[in-house]
Amino acid sequence: MQTERTASIRADELGFRVEAKALLERVRLHAHQGQLVGLIGPNGAGKSTLLRAIAGVLRPQEGAVWLEGEELDSLPAKDVAARMALVPQIAPYTHGFTARELVLMGRYPHLGRFQIEGAADEAIAREAMELTETEEFAERTLDTLSGGERQRVFVSRALAQQPRVLLLDEPTANLDVLHKLRVLDLVRRLVDEGLTAVAAIHDLGMAARYCDRLVLLSNGRVLAEGTPDQVLAPDIIETAFGVRSAVYPDPVTGSLVVSLIAPADANGSAGVGTGANGRDSVHHRHAKVSPATPRSS
Repeated sequence: MQTERTASIRADELGFRVEAKALLERVRLHAHQGQLVGLIGPNGAGKSTLLRAIAGVLRPQEGAVWLEGEELDSLPAKDVAARMALVPQIAPYTHGFTARELVLMGRYPHLGRFQIEGAADEAIAREAMELTETEEFAERTLDTLSGGERQRVFVSRALAQQPRVLLLDEPTANLDVLHKLRVLDLVRRLVDEGLTAVAAIHDLGMAARYCDRLVLLSNGRVLAEGTPDQVLAPDIIETAFGVRSAVYPDPVTGSLVVSLIAPADANGSAGVGTGANGRDSVHHRHAKVSPATPRSS
């Protein structure tokens, strides 16, 4: 039986404040090898802050992060980078670099002092770009690429690090429909091969389809966690996002579909089924639901 003690990544009681606002408040999270954990929640819920704290980019004011059983603060930065990679939501300044040069930067944690990239590093970088279908951009500077193309190059750089833990902050935010599927398919395949991943995902349906577990953040706190079936319940969605929803299995993939109906404070009950007694028909989180009978709030 897996426990938090054996987790690849573990966050214990993390707290972080800016002035009087708590961006994180007693947040706990764990992810095991071969598991994809999705972070979901409204804007400003703390997803990016949590990922930055786990990555060591941001030092929490309370609590601690553990990487493969060792406290993150006790590890040299280069050691952390050799084990864990972060794909940020906002790409750092990269003016003048080609895509190939950026991906090769992912090899830095594995190089000795004053060592330059060799043939093996070039091969690893090339394979990472092939996986993300960015090899055609290799000699183009990043400022000539679209936002979605740049995002895929940054995923390539993270893969070139050959991490055991991968953190992704809205990895599909700038991607078209095809590349959203391809990037998440790739992450899912790598997880199935033994990678540990934690990803902030805006699309609830995508989160349900690809993630093993979900952690729902709201106002810097964990509101719910568990399997997609447990977390993506209409009452929980309404509490976190302020919207009424219908949740039901996709007839093709079997994963949950989240259909947003209306703001929770909207008048009327458009889109919500009613039973014989005239009351709203609500199927809660543990109910078994057929595709023809959505769960609704």
